[in-house]
Amino acid sequence: MALHSPLKILLSVLLLLGAAFAGAEPTYNNPIVEQRADPWIHRHSDGYYYFIGTVPEFNRLVLRRAKTINELSQANEKTIWQPTEQSSIGINIWAPELHYIDGQWVIYFAGAPVEEPWRIRMHALTTSDANPLQAEWSKPIPMHTPWDDFSLDATSFAHNGKRYLIWAQKDREKKYNSALYMAELETPVKIKEPVIMLTEPTLDWEVVGYKVNEGAAVIKKNGRIFVTYSASATDHNYAMGLLWADADADLMDPEAWNKMPEPVFYTNEALKRYGPGHNGFTVAEDGKTDVLIYHARDYKELKGTPLTDPNRDARARAIEWDEQGFPVFGQSNND
Repeated sequence: MALHSPLKILLSVLLLLGAAFAGAEPTYNNPIVEQRADPWIHRHSDGYYYFIGTVPEFNRLVLRRAKTINELSQANEKTIWQPTEQSSIGINIWAPELHYIDGQWVIYFAGAPVEEPWRIRMHALTTSDANPLQAEWSKPIPMHTPWDDFSLDATSFAHNGKRYLIWAQKDREKKYNSALYMAELETPVKIKEPVIMLTEPTLDWEVVGYKVNEGAAVIKKNGRIFVTYSASATDHNYAMGLLWADADADLMDPEAWNKMPEPVFYTNEALKRYGPGHNGFTVAEDGKTDVLIYHARDYKELKGTPLTDPNRDARARAIEWDEQGFPVFGQSNND
């Protein structure tokens, strides 16, 4: 368990200050938040890092904030939404993401009715209040897709004056558990057709246990749009892949997208890092270093099933960029 003490906070601050003066990459005290799968951090203009993730009980949305990434482990957490008896969804509350779009906070998440726990669909909460921790949030808004089936893991990004949504959904032919799809957004909570498929699970490393492409995250750099995603079962086989398109391409043209044939981040038993994935991106305290936020376990043998084992912890690491302008995730780095 993480140590909760003033000494740890002081050490975190000293580490960050030392890195800043030395020009070194930031150092993070992992895990940054324990028992939070599908982690997401939004760095806002108010100077705070807002953290949200899936709780082990799958029954509510919680949010915390801090001035630094390391301080998130000490931050107070607040439940900002949980189902009531009148709620249409009440279980398998998964993969929340907090976005700030056109002066409005939006949380994308997935959930299901209690009586149909695997009828999982995407939803959103919105608020125009300044502080999302103190906000009055809307009721869950269904995020309808062109076909009604298992869908989750929505993420959003803007490019060249347009805003897009990427999400995971079972394909119409039901050949696999989920593929990644993308569409423009008419509003932050309304998908605009057409919809394109970005990637489907066909590679050997994507179909271990389950045939899955899910958990997309977007980072723009070096004239390209990069999309990371996760694949296979959520045990030690879970791993991250990478897609990319040129920044000046028609992003709604499937032919514009390229896919790495091998995973870019995966289990490293020597480092006790098992099943890393379902990541997001943020920027370090120096305002320029890109940071990968992801979850992983520190042991292989599960305590129950991949879903009931609660110990997927949120972690952070600075990422580098190679000479070709591609992200380097540091498979052998010890964090």
